[in-house]
Amino acid sequence: MDITTNETRPQAAAGRAREGLIVRAGRKVKEFFLGIAHGSLATKLSCLFMGSGQMMRGQYIKGALYLLIEVLFVLYMVFFGGRYLGFLFSGDLGTRLGTETWDEVTQSFVYTQGDNSFLILLYGVVSIIVLCLFITVWCMNVSGNIRNDKICNIAGIAPPQSYTDALGRIVPGVASASLSENSICVQGGRIKLTLAGDVGGVLEIGGERHAVEEIEAGVTRFGALLVTAVETTEEGTMYELYRDENVFSREYLQYPVYLYTKDGALAAAAFLRECGRVSTFREDCKQYVNKKFYVPLLVVPLIGLLVFTVMPLIFMILIAFTNYDYEHTPPGALFDWVGFANFAKIFSIGGGGSNFLLVFLRVLAWTFIWAIFATFTNYFFGMILALMINKKGIKLKMLWRTMFVIAIAVPQFVTLLLMQKILDADGILNVILGLTGDNKILWLGDSSNWAIIPRVTIIVVNMWIGIPYTILMCSGILMNIPPEMYEAARLDGANPFQIFRNIVLPYMLHVTAPYLITQFVGNINNFNVIWLLSGGGPVDNINYGGGSKAQATDLLVTWLYRLTTDVNPQYNLASVIGIIIFVISAALSLITFNRSKANKNEEDYQ
Repeated sequence: MDITTNETRPQAAAGRAREGLIVRAGRKVKEFFLGIAHGSLATKLSCLFMGSGQMMRGQYIKGALYLLIEVLFVLYMVFFGGRYLGFLFSGDLGTRLGTETWDEVTQSFVYTQGDNSFLILLYGVVSIIVLCLFITVWCMNVSGNIRNDKICNIAGIAPPQSYTDALGRIVPGVASASLSENSICVQGGRIKLTLAGDVGGVLEIGGERHAVEEIEAGVTRFGALLVTAVETTEEGTMYELYRDENVFSREYLQYPVYLYTKDGALAAAAFLRECGRVSTFREDCKQYVNKKFYVPLLVVPLIGLLVFTVMPLIFMILIAFTNYDYEHTPPGALFDWVGFANFAKIFSIGGGGSNFLLVFLRVLAWTFIWAIFATFTNYFFGMILALMINKKGIKLKMLWRTMFVIAIAVPQFVTLLLMQKILDADGILNVILGLTGDNKILWLGDSSNWAIIPRVTIIVVNMWIGIPYTILMCSGILMNIPPEMYEAARLDGANPFQIFRNIVLPYMLHVTAPYLITQFVGNINNFNVIWLLSGGGPVDNINYGGGSKAQATDLLVTWLYRLTTDVNPQYNLASVIGIIIFVISAALSLITFNRSKANKNEEDYQ
């Protein structure tokens, strides 16, 4: 049997790489439901009773595990989760308050448990996550049965022992092809075709050209056609490049292929399913211990991610759409959904909103000012010091580096608390400067001129803390800059500033772009420095308003914390601010990194 080959595998891979995420996802979903619609009884039955399809094919342990998961899920929903999902989807977070009634028999008050909006929302989120996990497992169960449909010999024909054996079972015969408006009919056993072009191209048979998209309706998984391509190695062994029931579903249509028909060929059913047998439970376990060992390793981190990140994040987002505050705190009171009212309050001016919009904009502006100065002062001053230490002729380089390492070794919170005491109105700094009485400088408590003194002080203290980290990082990177680049620049007559601007700085920015992004986003959420130094203060009710609870050096994250821990907490507004912080951080990270040279021109510095 003469099967020709063509060097088109890279073209096929490139075609699949060009597919967008939505296109690939749509194709996978389409193939999944086609597999169910045209699958065997075992596949259809497994959609209702998980694991039944596996048991019908001898995979008893795997089938029993799937069935056990389904039983546990049903019991969970019937006796616990379903009730809270019902609360969520009905828009009701509880209506019944706990009550105390006098019991004449016991001569005491008896407390009757009521609804708890907090627990209803929390358990509802847990139930949503459990439901999503169950849907994932259900899809794995059905996909396993669809895969078994390809493997098993449903037609009762003895499966071929090898791919070459399967090829030989198809009678060559004389094949003819005819084109109709929406389908291709092939009579006989097999016929060689030439598929040309990508999806949207043409199918060429005997000189006739037919648009590929016009045959989509006639080519389905368990239809009359199967397209397969094989390649022959130098040793003469044939192996399969791909097998696909939907000619249009991938962009590899440049392969020389063989088209086989189901009609009149004993091995056609085997071709519609991959040759072989279903795997045993022991074989599956070996797969997860060897080739797929990453799966069991990722299970624990995945559970931790769901419990400690995803679930609190969803819960926080939902809180932003409720009226959960000091007046609506369970179990003494219930809270309910209020839609976008909290967002409207944050972005309102006057009208009882304590000018939240102005306060929000001022806190947001200071947050960005702080993040910019805190990031780039540490970065550039650290780089300059690293250049000075690495400069030829500087003695005791190891001593200077060791001193900065010692500065890093001191815990950050210890340094911050110590600096807070030093910078106190009665602290040692004012004593050394001889500033007493009315002459004291309120380094962290002066609210005049938009608290310029506390803000500058905080930035300077942050430099003391952050510059040593940058020095150590930059020292290693500077050592990797090829000396030939310096020599070439000097031969061209470049001065030290030009060398720094055209060689050192571009190299450093390229290598450290992800670090800068991380530092910038981290400084937006830098709770420790602000809270341990100034506590967000000083209080400035003139510009920030007492109703907002924001203070002069508050960042968005410290303002959020104050709203949840101060007297009369406002959890709903804090959740709104948390969502805004997340959106800002995510958008800045993605946009900045995608536009940076570290992402676009990675090969330039390899």
